[in-house]
Amino acid sequence: MSAADSARAKARHLQVINAKLANPLAGKSKAEIIADVNEFTREYHLDELAATFRKGALVAANAQGFEELEELDEEDKIVLRRETTHRWHQPKDLYFLVALCSLAAAVQGMDETVINGANLFWPEQFGIDTKDPDPVKADRDQWLLGIVASAPYLCCAILGCWLTDPLNRRFGRRGTIFITAFISAIACFWSGLTNTWYHLFIARFCLGLGIGPKSSTVPVYTAETAPSNIRGALVMQWQTWTAFGIFVGFAADLALYYVPDRSGIVGLNWRLMLGSAGIPAILVCAAVFSLPESPRWLLGKRRILDAYKSFARLRNSPLQAARDTYYIYRQLQVEDELVVHGKFRFKELFSIPRNRRAALGAGIVMFMQQFCGVNIIAYYSSTIFEESGFSVVSALAASLGFGVLNWLFAGPAIWTIDLFGRRALLLATFPLMSLFLFVTGFAFWIPDRETRVAIVALGIYLFTIAYSPGEGPVPFTYSAEAFPLYVRDLGMSFATATTWFFNFVVSITFPKLLAAFKPQGAVGWYAAWNVIGFILILLFVPETKSLSLEELDAVFSVSTRRHAIYQLRQIPIFIKKRVFFQKNVQEQEPLYDVSEDEKRYNATAAAT
Repeated sequence: MSAADSARAKARHLQVINAKLANPLAGKSKAEIIADVNEFTREYHLDELAATFRKGALVAANAQGFEELEELDEEDKIVLRRETTHRWHQPKDLYFLVALCSLAAAVQGMDETVINGANLFWPEQFGIDTKDPDPVKADRDQWLLGIVASAPYLCCAILGCWLTDPLNRRFGRRGTIFITAFISAIACFWSGLTNTWYHLFIARFCLGLGIGPKSSTVPVYTAETAPSNIRGALVMQWQTWTAFGIFVGFAADLALYYVPDRSGIVGLNWRLMLGSAGIPAILVCAAVFSLPESPRWLLGKRRILDAYKSFARLRNSPLQAARDTYYIYRQLQVEDELVVHGKFRFKELFSIPRNRRAALGAGIVMFMQQFCGVNIIAYYSSTIFEESGFSVVSALAASLGFGVLNWLFAGPAIWTIDLFGRRALLLATFPLMSLFLFVTGFAFWIPDRETRVAIVALGIYLFTIAYSPGEGPVPFTYSAEAFPLYVRDLGMSFATATTWFFNFVVSITFPKLLAAFKPQGAVGWYAAWNVIGFILILLFVPETKSLSLEELDAVFSVSTRRHAIYQLRQIPIFIKKRVFFQKNVQEQEPLYDVSEDEKRYNATAAAT
């Protein structure tokens, strides 16, 4: 066989795989589907639900043609129509699940920023002075400040995130969230009781055992329970409410700033700051087992009836619950047949092309979430504002402004992330983030103090406004949905370990970077990385919006090289259409086959 024939055969094989992955029920006759469902219900002792599963399977096989199905009554059809016309009409259990996951995210945000205010107090109490006249001691203390601030993220990167897979396999999504929220609460309270820098380091390092698996599990839990047409909006609540937690952390820093020492306690204010983040974690522990377990996790364990019951709490009708249960079950079967996987799942995360492309895309967006520069503001904004001329209290108040904007401007992404897509939000906001960080850095050369302070604050706030609807919510959403079920926990562990490792790098190096480069160079360094991030996302991050988690296998079956070439060819087309407003510009063939469901959803979303 010639090389050309071999390439054509491979392409045909991939088309067959993509078709199967997109809808394993497509092409089957009604009689075949009913026979398969009858066998399925007998095998899993679901005889009482057989009629509902038969209707659900027929709808799953042809979602566009449900109006013509004689098996459905008018009530069934009304429910299915409302999936498009009233996509936000969902059961209260689904929204309660999202709310509790949002509270878990707020714990995360508070963990990240209460250290910002505490950094103003504990170093002096523990004999650390980053501006000591002795350069040797100053250098040592700069590293100590960085290592304590970044301790949880070091733990996340090397240990915490990698506990996600064994914890989820043994305890499920809910059990893992309970365990990690409990660890977070204990570590926060412990941090407030420390009396040396190394004791504080140990307590904050242990905090990473809660942060790491929780940050990997909560977005996956939401992604696995959400309907595909609003999945992005629901999963991004993780980052929205992480931003809210960041705001609350700053508010706690400011509110507790003037708390005096009492009963012989030295540093009561910063101790309360660190301990306050443990309170919402206790609330998460108290409520998490009132939620349904992830139905996809249950299907992976072949607990079919439990998966149906879980979907029944998360969907508006038994028909939808049966449809989603059966459809996902069949997709997972096809995935098992087409992807040869064995005991070495971590190796297969990178050796199997579909998984490797998901890891590449998730790794890029997670890496850039740190190297876009947002966490130099989250952790050191008080220091940056002080450097520009703010007083200590004014610096904390200005940091609170960053927290408020970070939370409020994540809101628009709730509507845009599923309408425009993940890529579009990133590509639109990265150039703006770069511009505004450059403005912030250059402002430090302004000699007039009042002008300098105003421009620094403006630059940071504009950067936050650009970050919040794009690189803020997208990375955890994208990573939670990119991987197939059998390596989803490992893939999310890799993605979150990536973001926490580079979070650690940013946290530990920024005090030294600030001392060596001054604020202008330190901020400009991250502004330049935003340019690099734009290029990486353009070439290597596929779109994931509006498709089911199982249908994304088809998206990640497109080779990295083909995707990059396609996006490069798209640049002149974009310029002709959007810059020069030319008409009749010849478009490329679509990179992916857009399903009829997605076309229908996009048309409805655009109309509303």
